[in-house]
Amino acid sequence: MFESAELGHKIDKETYDKEVPQLREALLEAQIDLAKLAKFPVIILVGGVDGAGRGETVNLLNEWMDPRFIQTHGMGEPSDEELDRPMMWRFWRELPPKGRIGVFLGSWYTWPILNRVAGRTKTADLDQSLERARRLETMLVEEGALILKFWMHLSKEKQEKRLKLLEKDPKTRWRVTERDWEHYKMYEKFRVVSESVMRHTSTAEAPWTIVEGYDPRYRSLTMGKIILDAIRKRLDEAGKKVTEISAPPPLPSIDKLHILKTLDLDQKIDKKKFETELEKYQGKLALLTRSAKFKDITVLAMFEGNDAAGKGGAIRRITGALDARQYNIVPIAAPTEEERAQPYLWRFWRHVPRRGRVTIFDRSWYGRVLVERVEGFCSKTDWMRAYSEINDFEAQLVRHNIVVVKFWLTISKAEQLRRFKEREKIGFKRFKITEEDWRNRKKWEEYEHAVCDMVDRTSTEIAPWTLVEANDKNFARIKILKTMCRQIEAAMKKKKEK
Repeated sequence: MFESAELGHKIDKETYDKEVPQLREALLEAQIDLAKLAKFPVIILVGGVDGAGRGETVNLLNEWMDPRFIQTHGMGEPSDEELDRPMMWRFWRELPPKGRIGVFLGSWYTWPILNRVAGRTKTADLDQSLERARRLETMLVEEGALILKFWMHLSKEKQEKRLKLLEKDPKTRWRVTERDWEHYKMYEKFRVVSESVMRHTSTAEAPWTIVEGYDPRYRSLTMGKIILDAIRKRLDEAGKKVTEISAPPPLPSIDKLHILKTLDLDQKIDKKKFETELEKYQGKLALLTRSAKFKDITVLAMFEGNDAAGKGGAIRRITGALDARQYNIVPIAAPTEEERAQPYLWRFWRHVPRRGRVTIFDRSWYGRVLVERVEGFCSKTDWMRAYSEINDFEAQLVRHNIVVVKFWLTISKAEQLRRFKEREKIGFKRFKITEEDWRNRKKWEEYEHAVCDMVDRTSTEIAPWTLVEANDKNFARIKILKTMCRQIEAAMKKKKEK
């Protein structure tokens, strides 16, 4: 795989000096066109062998290009804040918006490779990391991103020569560390692992480009030209129609029976019992979240449901049991301009909490397969692929010991009408009812169909849906508190068993 990057590629100074001005001008023009169009981001990953000029090349790209439209991220060893969250969180929050270029010096491949070479992980762990990387890249490409992956290579002999040259020069001596020489001693293992990584992750939509890194003029011109060519081609294709998926959307059950119709919405709880149960389960939730065991647990609870189903009231009964310093509520409305410039899940990834915290989403990432689907705010292609993207997102959360609790609050059509009219009569509740609520009500059956599809496709063994009968608000609130307590207890027990 690396044979062509060990041939001794080089460019003479005269050729380099002649071509660089033209290349720089063309890159700047491409950047400006990219920013004006603002239809897709460019993500550049730079990895490779120590001493192959990764940092130098990235610095040169920043020198050649307009700093307003490019951002470089040096992804070194993860911080404590990053270790508290799933591995991909640190990359999600640094993704460039549409119209911009993001350069990652060190990427989602770097630490899986280093950990495998050092023997800190097994082959199976590496394979899992690569699968997550492939899924992320597939999702980014489907969201419109242009991904360019570069691997800067050196043969073992040239790596040694390069490190010694850098070490000899007082101006560059600082670049060579003890870790570089340690990696040099493990060169063969690095090569084997790196080849395996590229073999498994060089895909049609995001292929690896291997660049010989010994000659600085050759590697700089090579990367610059590849980046320019890729951006130009994508800009030329930007106006072309994207092919929709051919798979048909799921159809309603032919006998009209679905999971929401099986719920008993007549379930109630009297006021006296409610007050007793509320005190009991709020107290239990308070003790659980204040326990020493909770510091190693993260809770992410999200609420979806019919309009006026009582999500806000249920959330307040949860927060009433929590330390105000311990939780965060994230209300989800229509995406902002900043959020529309990013992949769909970005706005949710950035709110993933640290260990020992509770984050509550009032509406969530399921908007794509609910309101966006029904109202036509996204294409069929977008919401059809969203099911697998959501399942993958939640799997990454759960893998990192985050307790994902999902509630769908359902009420009858008649009960919703009663609550709508009640809200219109009460001054301090009037703000809760909008024209959008009435419009959504006209599509009741369509929303029911979307909800049933959502439950069927995303209620998994690791992140199941809890369907809450909410015609009686008190019954719903107790059921939600019980579920929260039960899932946190289960997580603590699982943690103890490990």
